Amino acid sequence: MADNILFLLGWLVELIFASWLLSDGAEHLAERWGGRFVGRTLLSVATTLPEIGIVVAAAKDGSYGTAIGSALGSNLFMMTFGLAIMLIIATTRLSKAPQKFIDVKEFGLDKIFLVITAVVGALLFIDGFDIIDGIIFTGLFVVYLAFAFREMKKEKKMAPLAKDLHDEAQTKPKKHFARSMVLFIAGTIGIFVGAEPFVHALEGVSVDLGVSVVVLAVIVSPIAGEMPEKISLILLARKGANGASIAVANVLGSKILNNTLLLSVAVFAAISYRGLTTKIPNTPLLENQMILVTVITIVALVPMFKNKLGLKSGMMLLVLYAVGIGMQFVLPTL
Repeated sequence: MADNILFLLGWLVELIFASWLLSDGAEHLAERWGGRFVGRTLLSVATTLPEIGIVVAAAKDGSYGTAIGSALGSNLFMMTFGLAIMLIIATTRLSKAPQKFIDVKEFGLDKIFLVITAVVGALLFIDGFDIIDGIIFTGLFVVYLAFAFREMKKEKKMAPLAKDLHDEAQTKPKKHFARSMVLFIAGTIGIFVGAEPFVHALEGVSVDLGVSVVVLAVIVSPIAGEMPEKISLILLARKGANGASIAVANVLGSKILNNTLLLSVAVFAAISYRGLTTKIPNTPLLENQMILVTVITIVALVPMFKNKLGLKSGMMLLVLYAVGIGMQFVLPTL
């Protein structure tokens, strides 16, 4: 047991370090190309890469519970704990320019898309995920990108945020850009190198402890998979209103990516290794996890529909995360 736990911790550290490299590189690349569009797309895709690596490695071994559990755990972790930490930093003296609240009315598209994709994912999982579901998830992802691109074009005309960040980045030397690209590539390679042994270690610890690998995936995987996004949120939240705005875009965008791109990757990875007729089966535990995370996602979005997020919202999200983790010890018994 001790060997498996040490093995898991070792690869967890490797993934966290690779995620840090990815985060640092992605943030500076985002500054160069700037705006909420970058937060929704480039930064969201970059910070989703660790989960993609874990999901692909799990699907390759037929560990579908680990693959889906990792995706669900990511949404549970960032929509509650991650968003809460960002709010606490942005609205207190931990920020360089504390805000009384974060205005999120400009994220109407993201809020609606996140609800739709969460509900659609839960409904499609009733009979498991197959190639048709993979196509649906891919289509939803493409539609979201199209809407985000359209809003980006409007943003260029109306909001100075993207222009300001872009102009600021242009004053930085080319060496800075090259360093960011090297870190981004190194982090990406490190993530895909560490993903498969991490999944194997997770399964070994699951057997040793007698705990479902799905539960461990929901709790442990986000620690590694969400590390780049977590670091990115902290750095952005400390920069004031503009940084917090991009951080919110990153959280919502990456969670929509989890509900679309990440699930489609899980489906097509399973198909690529097992054949076109492969289906990711539904199980009682996974179904309960899907329902739990969908409900928590919607509850976490309720304050956002009031268009203002403050310190109280952050504390509420921390409580919601504690509830979600507490349910991990209840769901296997149901």
